[in-house]
Amino acid sequence: MIRKIVLPFLVINLLSTAFIADHKTIPKPIAKSGFAVIELFTSEGCSSCPSADALLAEIEKENQNKPIYLLAFHVDYWDRLGWKDRFSNAKFSARQNQYADWLSLKTVYTPQVVVNGNKEFVGSEESILRNSIKTALASPSMGNLDISTGKTGNGNLILNYNTNQPTDGYSLAVALVIAKASNQVLRGENKGKTLSHVQIVTQFETFVLGGKTNGSVNVQMNQVNGEQPTELIAFLQNNKTGKITVATSLSPLLDHK
Repeated sequence: MIRKIVLPFLVINLLSTAFIADHKTIPKPIAKSGFAVIELFTSEGCSSCPSADALLAEIEKENQNKPIYLLAFHVDYWDRLGWKDRFSNAKFSARQNQYADWLSLKTVYTPQVVVNGNKEFVGSEESILRNSIKTALASPSMGNLDISTGKTGNGNLILNYNTNQPTDGYSLAVALVIAKASNQVLRGENKGKTLSHVQIVTQFETFVLGGKTNGSVNVQMNQVNGEQPTELIAFLQNNKTGKITVATSLSPLLDHK
């Protein structure tokens, strides 16, 4: 009787031990610290925008070497109102309108900030911006995006990417950025002012990945007003919701060939 009772328990115990040992060998994703992609939609023709530009400069100065990615998109719809912003681009206005669709907004405005593609507010609202960054950084990220670059024969960039997250329904967004610039405004609402800018987007492209988790894309490399981009910021964005799930950057850009 004793043998009949003990043996099954020994078998069960051994099987349980084997299951536990095998279970422990399954690798688990390691959560990383969060990140914040800050997109400012601004214009030199807008009298409310210099304060938002200055706030972005403060954030940039205070958060060196942190996973905070700053992008200043100069929209073009102010250009017809007295002053043409030399950094403006219709593509940037189109991106802002895309956010209006994603976030169910009735209109666009400047200055506007969007954080990680899913929260928007007036770009000069310092407390909201700082709290939004704090919240974003405190939210663990399971995603990873690795990038590297090479040059094509025509001087453009080949961007190699690799990610551990599914990419069905996602696009790879790529922005080329100038670190800083200033400009004297001669007309419009900011007439007579010399405006300073940081993290100025000069080019922006998106690539639908269609489920591919690694590959290469070609990125145009153009100078804007004779200035060469110094940083590349890349991130994955949901095509339906606009939510950004992972981001990274290369800077200085010319060192990554």
